[in-house]
Amino acid sequence: MKEIIIPIEFTNPVEFFGVNDANLEVIRRKFPTIKIISRGHELKLIGDETLINSLKEKIHKIIAHFKKNEILTPTEVDYLLNGNGTTISETTKGNTSIDNSDVLVFAPNGLIVRARTANQRKMVEASEKSDIVFAIGPAGTGKTYTAVALAVRALKNREIRRIILTRPAVEAGENLGFLPGDLKEKIDPYLRPLYDALFDMVPGEKLKTLIETGIIEVAPLAFMRGRTLDNAYVILDEAQNATENQLKMFLTRMGPSAKFIVTGDTTQVDLPRNQPSGLVQATRLLKNIEGISFIHLDAQDVVRHRLVRDIIYAYDDTLVKIPIDTKSKLEQK
Repeated sequence: MKEIIIPIEFTNPVEFFGVNDANLEVIRRKFPTIKIISRGHELKLIGDETLINSLKEKIHKIIAHFKKNEILTPTEVDYLLNGNGTTISETTKGNTSIDNSDVLVFAPNGLIVRARTANQRKMVEASEKSDIVFAIGPAGTGKTYTAVALAVRALKNREIRRIILTRPAVEAGENLGFLPGDLKEKIDPYLRPLYDALFDMVPGEKLKTLIETGIIEVAPLAFMRGRTLDNAYVILDEAQNATENQLKMFLTRMGPSAKFIVTGDTTQVDLPRNQPSGLVQATRLLKNIEGISFIHLDAQDVVRHRLVRDIIYAYDDTLVKIPIDTKSKLEQK
């Protein structure tokens, strides 16, 4: 028998142990023969020496994860305990192996954000080898969500200093009229989808602080003019509604240590009829430039309600049902 004490050097260890020790319960179920006692700012382990040494190493990984993300859920503890690629439930079924390498972000609500389709995984791979990535596809294919997750991961890993999220302020076929309030209140409706993705991935109070300090910036595309965007992960969403000049302006803001992701759906352009989409032009002009990747998603990448896929097929009779790893018909237009 061996007994060791692991210091938990946090202001509030309850956040680490979980509500009603929920995080500790996950550890206890994984190591049922070890007695685990939490007392104030320390954790006491009593049991077999070999198992204790193994658990000690895993707990230090959990502590490092908590310090980095400032949040810990039972789901995350489950993943971190099972570094061999198995979950607790699967261990009881015969140690079935799974791949956890595609996890992008551990979200504050216990959600694990990962690439869920083949083309989303291509987005992730492209972001690692190219400094500019275009992700083009219909609504509901996870373009924006995956892009925001990549940016949040880069910020947590200290690969960049800032996240900048932008959209063209173009009305989607409606005349919204005069919007009351100050400038922020006027433009926030256009940027709400970006805020929604951020709220899913960053704890509320921390997100508020990051926005207030400018580490995360959400702003209309027009606000990018004249700037140099460097040491940042920059996402242009709804790029089909950027004019040719606007998209050129945006892409030429790129600093030497920046990453750009441009997302859009060329089938839902809300610009006036006499205004060509900058995204359509970019797919033609930039497709052969080294360092720029184009990922085309299609209806089979839809991660919303199952009916969204059928709606996309119904509205676009040129889109046929094809394997996930085949480029969208949109690429051929």
